[in-house]
Amino acid sequence: MTREAENEAQEGSSSWSAHVLTLYPDMFPGPLGHSLAGRGLENGAWELQVTNIRDYSVGRHHTVDDSPFGGGAGMVMRPDVLGNAIDAARVASGEEKRLMYFSPRGRVLDQQFVREVAQGPGVILVCGRFEGIDQRVLDARDVEEVSLGDFILSGGEVAALALLDAVVRLLPGVTGNQSSLEEESFETGLLEYPHYTRPAIWEGREVPEVLLSGHHERIKEWRQHCSEELTKQRRADLWARWSDEKLK
Repeated sequence: MTREAENEAQEGSSSWSAHVLTLYPDMFPGPLGHSLAGRGLENGAWELQVTNIRDYSVGRHHTVDDSPFGGGAGMVMRPDVLGNAIDAARVASGEEKRLMYFSPRGRVLDQQFVREVAQGPGVILVCGRFEGIDQRVLDARDVEEVSLGDFILSGGEVAALALLDAVVRLLPGVTGNQSSLEEESFETGLLEYPHYTRPAIWEGREVPEVLLSGHHERIKEWRQHCSEELTKQRRADLWARWSDEKLK
């Protein structure tokens, strides 16, 4: 999106909205333009703006990065370029939106964080590249740092898509069956129970008998037991947290 288009963007929309700052605007909406998220975008359940950071580049070579002070490998995104891009996005999207940058140093993305973001008015997402961005931008613009986990990506775009996908599916008007969201992994503090469908026997493997019984209370108990056992076996950290919460 050009600066002129940003200046013409309407403010005050009631829909949850995201504004992405990236050097690769063609990556958006990407997978978010399909399935439930795509239909929600078309129907106005959420909104997406994308700004090319290079629109705020400097010099005749349209520079967005430079070599790091103190030496070292790689390049660093310039603070004047990103600062201007962020300021314009805030004008276009609203000062109340949370401003985030994807970084291994940030808070690890989890379902609680996703719910918090979904309950707000929206986000401005800064997608870094190269070795990162100048620290002064993070400090001066009070940017939240968010991480997908203990691994490195080539840039923030994939992380932005992941965050948006997780948030958008929680928004009203996007997922038809809201009750299904309440039983998913992490929503209750436990991993989700196993699922089965037709045929009842496949390659000699049978669906658990309790699921065919029609006894809703027994099915509920079985699913809860499975969730607890799976969490205990596979995610000791979640199990310890859930157990502590039960004792309170």
